[in-house]
Amino acid sequence: MWEGDCVLQPKSKRLGCLLLFCLFTFLPSIAQYNTDRLLMIGRSALYYEDYVLSIQYFNQAISAKPYLYEPWFFRGVAKYYLDDYSGAESDCTEAIQRNPYVVNIYELRGLTRIQQNKFAEAISDYTRALKYDPQNRGLWHNRVLCHIQNKEYDAALAELDTMNSRWSQYARAYTMRADVYMQMKDTTQAIEALHKSLDIDPYDGQTWAARSIISLSREEWDSAEVQLDHAIHLMPRHAGCYINRALARFNRNNLRGAMADYDMALDMEPNNFLGHYNRGLLRAQVGDDNRAITDFDFVLRLEPDNMMALFNRAVLLDKTGDLQGAIRDYTKVIDEYPNFWTGLEFRAACYRRLGMTAKAEKDEFTVYRARLYKHLYGTQPRLNPNQIRKRSDEDMDKYNQLVVEDEQEPDREYANDYRGRVQDHKVELEFLPMFALSFEAQKGEVRSDQPFDRLVDDLNDHLHARPIYINSEHTVLDDARSKAYFDYIDSLTIAIDQSKVTRKAADLLMLRAIALSTIRNFDGAIDDLSTYLQIDSSSVVALWQRAACQARINQFQASEGTNIELQIANVLGDLNHALAFSPTNAYLLYNRGNINAQRLDYQHAVDDYTAALQQEPSMAEAYYNRGICRIKLNQQAEGIGDLSKAGELGLYTAYSLIKKYRPTK
Repeated sequence: MWEGDCVLQPKSKRLGCLLLFCLFTFLPSIAQYNTDRLLMIGRSALYYEDYVLSIQYFNQAISAKPYLYEPWFFRGVAKYYLDDYSGAESDCTEAIQRNPYVVNIYELRGLTRIQQNKFAEAISDYTRALKYDPQNRGLWHNRVLCHIQNKEYDAALAELDTMNSRWSQYARAYTMRADVYMQMKDTTQAIEALHKSLDIDPYDGQTWAARSIISLSREEWDSAEVQLDHAIHLMPRHAGCYINRALARFNRNNLRGAMADYDMALDMEPNNFLGHYNRGLLRAQVGDDNRAITDFDFVLRLEPDNMMALFNRAVLLDKTGDLQGAIRDYTKVIDEYPNFWTGLEFRAACYRRLGMTAKAEKDEFTVYRARLYKHLYGTQPRLNPNQIRKRSDEDMDKYNQLVVEDEQEPDREYANDYRGRVQDHKVELEFLPMFALSFEAQKGEVRSDQPFDRLVDDLNDHLHARPIYINSEHTVLDDARSKAYFDYIDSLTIAIDQSKVTRKAADLLMLRAIALSTIRNFDGAIDDLSTYLQIDSSSVVALWQRAACQARINQFQASEGTNIELQIANVLGDLNHALAFSPTNAYLLYNRGNINAQRLDYQHAVDDYTAALQQEPSMAEAYYNRGICRIKLNQQAEGIGDLSKAGELGLYTAYSLIKKYRPTK
């Protein structure tokens, strides 16, 4: 229940209000200067991939206590994720100056230096880290790869001997040994090392891919295709494997299969040069001239001075009747290669078809003279399986040959806890997150309209502030929007300090809590919401938001290995309390379903999602999460049905799960 104006209350009540307002402002003030809290909020923002925002929190921590190494290190992590490798290296250096005994800092700085091709400096970092943690296999692994990049093959082999003696069943050590032997042109020992690696771990796609490179270099097309089949089965999103298998299939006269592989590779890597160039050649060979032109157009956008691609496009434009375009491209190639007789002959034919006889005769005479005196002109043979050129080969007579890289090297995968998304360590069946209040509108793939609830609508009508939305996304803020939120929170804090009316202050607390939630300061938001609930204990939206904030803290803490059973109970308590006042609120039922799913109580989670869908039949998220619960309960058919409905409602990621978990006949 709302209290009245403090000024009109008896003296004792005025004192109580004064203490209450102190509580409003005191906790956030403490948080402002509490470095531990700033670090925790920044790390939470890292977890939710809000790297720009996390940097702002670490900046505040550095300003408050510049002698601590943690904010420097974690800011370096954020910069690493943003591909600011030099900035991340600089921050790691600052962290090391403050604490030179933390292995993770050397490990991260080593990775940043690898990204900048500073392999010698990275080796120095790994050597220092191994002094403090000599049994860290990942550090050994990365140092060996740095030696290989520096062409220090003897040093790499010596370290691999040490790794083999310590970790005899570590398959990757044998794969790296094979890499060294391949660099030393000793394919026999490389094959032996790869066989040893596959004996230990036959499910390593990188090893199968490395084995296929040797087969391709030996033109053992059948073996290469089989090995790449294994690699693709284990690494279905690796474009390079499809590019290589297309080459093997082409040389086995399987043009349809080669084309399919190039299509798949380009779906994954749309800017892949080899994929577009070679697919263009294959399309030209099968008469798909217009789409072949599209491929060469793309290649020429990537490499405007690629004369091979330009000539191939000219031939295709010639065939499709664009004679002026063909002459334009032929001329550019001939200007670059005046003795390219095939180009002169083709341009002459275009001139004749356009009635430009004088220019045609000039080109024909040049070709005739070359035939007569230099014996250098010959008709280009058709594309056949025995003609492949290196990418650096600029012999124009090879214009219609498939292209391969000059040197095919196996992918060198560094041991890296920072690779990919922070959340990649989660289980593959990942539940969609809770709904919460936010100043950011939902912009996801599920719905074009905004989620609506009467309580939130009433809150907007009451507050007359910036609109509050229901949002299940983790909105990532850029630097400008983050700063705007910090400024808004500061203005709310000043307004709370100056407010003399309890109800007005409470409204401002609600706004500040939602703003703090948006910038990942969930602890600060919970403090404000707890104070708000001391004023109005029956506020459903405050209970709802506090539960959502605590759930997000729990998710981050669980990733850190913290036991969160008590915190889960607190979230469940808030949701049950809110549902006692609003039992048909679909979003609260959905959120409670998420908590039950987190507790592995899948049946009760199913019940909650079902109840939510009774109130909100178009809630795709509830179908999606209920589908996952049913799959975990071994109710495959029902789970697939729910996922199908989620996909129908616009949550298209459900289809990948359907494909994965559909029962096989």
